[in-house]
Amino acid sequence: MSKTKGLSKDDWRRQGQEKYLNNIILIAQNYHSFRDKLEHDHCEFCGKKFSNQKDDLKMGYSTVDGYHWICIDCFNDFSIEFNWEIISNPDHNFPQLD
Repeated sequence: MSKTKGLSKDDWRRQGQEKYLNNIILIAQNYHSFRDKLEHDHCEFCGKKFSNQKDDLKMGYSTVDGYHWICIDCFNDFSIEFNWEIISNPDHNFPQLD
């Protein structure tokens, strides 16, 4: 769904994320684990898996501390509503975003 179209307020991906993801800075970057012993994370909206494994997501958006991750599709759907400020990580190769 395009980020210019409104999302339904009962979209299945809504789970109270506005409490901790509204008006924050996100970093566009390649996936890396928040903790040394943690091998994967999940998109805060749809639950898609981020990891360094073959079939998992390798790029997305994270909070500055790297604790929360958002996939590109959910970023595109929720970025306007959540009013995210995006910064790029110069150490990572990230594709141009719309």
